[in-house]
Amino acid sequence: MPTPIKITAGSISVTAELDDTPLAKAVAAKLPYETAPNEWGDEFYFGFPVQSGLDETATQKVKVGDIGFWPPGNAMAIFFGPTPMSSGPDPVPASAVCILGRITGDATLLRKAIGAPRIKIEKA
Repeated sequence: MPTPIKITAGSISVTAELDDTPLAKAVAAKLPYETAPNEWGDEFYFGFPVQSGLDETATQKVKVGDIGFWPPGNAMAIFFGPTPMSSGPDPVPASAVCILGRITGDATLLRKAIGAPRIKIEKA
């Protein structure tokens, strides 16, 4: 069963859910988590205290609203629009990410949070 979460960056909050995979469950077990986000186009990414290699969900084909885990950096990635590697409207990660879940609300609202000093992920 998916785990409902809330993502807050600055004054913007969106609803999301984490899948029922072993990696997503490991992430959910570490919530709440708050940190300073990095930005890469319309993507927030940040170190997260979980380690994993690529799993069965690993892909470079992500969509706006996907939440991924980037194993080389032990980082969570939240995609809300094109990244510097995109050639169209879909985000393209730097390399394969494991899909953790997705934003269930309007992911593009996070564009208004670019420059936010903190991001918080918590169970809803």
